[in-house]
Amino acid sequence: MPIEGEFPNNSYVVPLDNTLSNSHEVQKQSYFDNSNITDSENNLFHIRQEVSDEYAEPHEKPWIIGYSGGKDSTLVLHLVIEHLVSLPRSERVRPIHVVANDTLVESPLVMAHVKSVLNEIKKAVLAFDLPIVVNITSPDIDQTFWVNLIGRGYPTPNRNFRWCTDRMKIRPTSTYIREQAKISGEVILLLGVRRNESRARAASAAKYDNGSRLNQHNSLPGCYVFRPILELETEDVWEFLALNKPPWGGSHQRLIQLYREAGGGECPVVTSLQDAPSCGTTSSRFGCWTCTVVEKDKSLTGFVDSGFEQFLPLLNFRDWLIEIRNEPERRLARRRNGRVTITNKGIFVPGPFNMSTRHEILDRLLDLQSQSKMDLIQQTEIDRIRELWVEDVIVSAERNLKVQRSLGVNVNHA
Repeated sequence: MPIEGEFPNNSYVVPLDNTLSNSHEVQKQSYFDNSNITDSENNLFHIRQEVSDEYAEPHEKPWIIGYSGGKDSTLVLHLVIEHLVSLPRSERVRPIHVVANDTLVESPLVMAHVKSVLNEIKKAVLAFDLPIVVNITSPDIDQTFWVNLIGRGYPTPNRNFRWCTDRMKIRPTSTYIREQAKISGEVILLLGVRRNESRARAASAAKYDNGSRLNQHNSLPGCYVFRPILELETEDVWEFLALNKPPWGGSHQRLIQLYREAGGGECPVVTSLQDAPSCGTTSSRFGCWTCTVVEKDKSLTGFVDSGFEQFLPLLNFRDWLIEIRNEPERRLARRRNGRVTITNKGIFVPGPFNMSTRHEILDRLLDLQSQSKMDLIQQTEIDRIRELWVEDVIVSAERNLKVQRSLGVNVNHA
């Protein structure tokens, strides 16, 4: 069965088996034949040359590849490792870091795919003696989705209060990049961004345009950005992935299958607040299964419709989190800093979820975890949540005591 959704006018169809048509074989064989080269092949030829030239630059800045598991970052990863394998061992001198981020609430199927690919790359690193380090970053325990939602009572994220992206996606990856820049002096971040992916992506890409191959990152000192596939078209990406097996082994068919089943795109690697709008939009739908920023989780719904019925309870739980967000009886009057918030227009803004609701969310989540047999929350998160509950009870008691004293109540007698 083909995947057609992302191709303009369905002009290109990717086969989901490993059999290539005769015309595809001819294209593959004539890749470097300038007399028969297509625009797509010409673009890939120049991209490969760019990757080769940049890797050969006479400096030791390590490369960091941001890998999300989606088609674009997969293509960048493919091209880089392909180039490394083609080099003599003596010329594989620049260290390369392949970094994926696990928010701990990623779509289970997508995260399983990411980890599978990274494990295959680790095997290739050993087999080919490649200077590659593979890492998965994740948010600090105090910044996870469940610790903030259940522990602190933060209302579920929406477009006006998107507290999740910075804590769960930007900080872990940015911290890793800063650490490597501190060690090496400077680093080069390779991103699979493409200008025609969306208007938001085009606007974000334009911020880095300076006519050079490398651009200074706008918020990470010592970090330069390299965007090798920036001008590539979507159909070119799919065509390449369908016709070329990854240099680490296997094929890209599982990735293609994921897109077909979900009918969506991926949440990209995000390393700055300026790029944050691309997370949680209708154009980037592979992401957190708990995402309440979008009205409908199209990828998770797509997986369920494709036969993965085990994810339906997760979808229902996510919808329930949206439903309870604005129920007045579930929210405290005061914010966590003890203040009551009223906007300039006289609108009252409620505080966090009350303790009863937090208990209910945790109980339902643990029940869902037990029934689904999936790891949905870590024990360390549960421990931290309970610590925060105790802290909140103490703070609330002290605040009430202070109020009573200010009113002249005999607290000792009471």
